[in-house]
Amino acid sequence: MQPKYLFGSVTRIAGLRERDFEVRPVPRADWDGGDYVVGEVIQPVRGGLCIELPTGRHAEPMIGDLVVGALGHRAATLEMTGDWHAIGPDGRIDFLTAAGVVGRMSSKSPFLPDPIAGRYRGHVFVEGRPAHMHDYAIRAEVEHELQSPVVLIVGTSMSSGKTMAARLIVRLLRHAGLRVAAGKLSGAGRYRDTLAMRDAGAVADFDFVDAGLPTTVCSAERYLATIRPLLSRLAEVEADAVVVEAGASPIEPYNGDTLMRLLGDRIRCMVLCASDPYAVMGIMHAFDRRPDVVTGIATNTSAGIQVIEKQVGVPALNVQDPADAPRMLEILERCLPCLPVDASAPAGR
Repeated sequence: MQPKYLFGSVTRIAGLRERDFEVRPVPRADWDGGDYVVGEVIQPVRGGLCIELPTGRHAEPMIGDLVVGALGHRAATLEMTGDWHAIGPDGRIDFLTAAGVVGRMSSKSPFLPDPIAGRYRGHVFVEGRPAHMHDYAIRAEVEHELQSPVVLIVGTSMSSGKTMAARLIVRLLRHAGLRVAAGKLSGAGRYRDTLAMRDAGAVADFDFVDAGLPTTVCSAERYLATIRPLLSRLAEVEADAVVVEAGASPIEPYNGDTLMRLLGDRIRCMVLCASDPYAVMGIMHAFDRRPDVVTGIATNTSAGIQVIEKQVGVPALNVQDPADAPRMLEILERCLPCLPVDASAPAGR
């Protein structure tokens, strides 16, 4: 009888819950990022930590539970860093994200609990072969070029308000009568971020897990090879606009800068979510690009908005404030002139 497993949301593209599979140890030299592996929880889970399931729901694991995740690398500036390469001969592992990214923690914020700790039990084998995320990734049999204008949402750091901004911008555009697609194309994601854009009204939504990556901390070459088919799939949607979230910050090692270059002049509106007013100037200097609007947690109060607009000269607004919705629509209309944006459309939340 098959043991009962908890499946991290990085397994959702493989449908492992519905497949027969075996678990066998693999020599360390044969491991690769994106391999599906099983870890046994070996310590009590504290601090409310959970595993995010393929449905987006959360489950709190207990000692002895078997969790299926994928080998990966995380480099979160505000939370935790770790890498699958650091897993030693003792097989001790950490779940670096709730989605099931597996590695060994190298550092973390002192304000956060230790990650869920486990021990490597083996790799997942399907039909006699080790299962890897790229085996289940989106493919583009015919390559389509993305023509839809892109609203790109970037941040000055992680947890700066990007997903909230993406959700509300998708909703604004949908209320204006547009067909909107969405994607989170870099970061160390949570499935909930993509689901939030779907719930806001996106007719199609994708993220880098769909492309076969547990996180986008990888070489630029590998990133481009996996993300291009996903952009081709987005092109097939024939959306009026595509809202793209770049996780973390483009100066961090998640290939956000690679994504910006790849999208190029498809980017018609750049929304910068700032963690503080002065970080806005840092991103502008690093990329020699002026955002069309600044939002995020730096705009939670009028004081932050005033500092940004005075020091940088870029419109700043709080997308969570319904009173700012008409101004956001005006900016979108200016950036996307071909779209029938009605500034009187309801803001929604």
